[in-house]
Amino acid sequence: MTNDPPPPDGPDEFPAGEELPDEPVTVDDIDPFTVDDDSFENIDDFAAAEWQSETTANERIRTVIDRTTSPKSAGEIAETALVSETKARATLNKLAEEGIVRSQQTNSGKLYSRDPEWHLLKQIRRLASSETVVNQIQRVKQEIAEYKAKYDATDPEELLISDTELSQNELNDVSHWRTAERELSHLRAAYRFKEAKDQAAIVTEPGDRQAENQTTTSTGNQHSLQ
Repeated sequence: MTNDPPPPDGPDEFPAGEELPDEPVTVDDIDPFTVDDDSFENIDDFAAAEWQSETTANERIRTVIDRTTSPKSAGEIAETALVSETKARATLNKLAEEGIVRSQQTNSGKLYSRDPEWHLLKQIRRLASSETVVNQIQRVKQEIAEYKAKYDATDPEELLISDTELSQNELNDVSHWRTAERELSHLRAAYRFKEAKDQAAIVTEPGDRQAENQTTTSTGNQHSLQ
């Protein structure tokens, strides 16, 4: 067993002064994770193949049409959904019959887009399922109140049509204010929808049974009278 000191952690030799760079080395000069971008040429193809393997054709068509706000042909939707045009057209026509998709006949063929009313109801149902819908309403109301106080205006349109020249930040506020107003409208509709569902779900069994007994008794009395 020897008592030799442990080997040093650094190199055995250090560069001399003339070997050092003229400018100090910064973090930007160090690139330990050099990536060859050429290896990602087919990343879109890889993502498409993965999406195709994990979903059905109908699911992909529904996903694409749910994001389609401007009318598109069955061929365009088929290309995005990675299905045949025949499959896309058949599914889209079925969804149109169900009211999920809006179709229109043009000189160049039939075009499809999501039905705005169905999409709105879908959003409202999703919001109504949240347990925090009341808190969300209060949050958006507070945001709108802050805009009103900041610009001394009742709504974003009043600010937009005023004689004051708006900066880009103020125009951004107008856009966000409009979004908040729309969000509040949807949240209020969701709250009313939730309340209606809760009321419809209340079942007063004693009352129902009493009404049923009264109906049975009334029917029996009618038979007796007859």
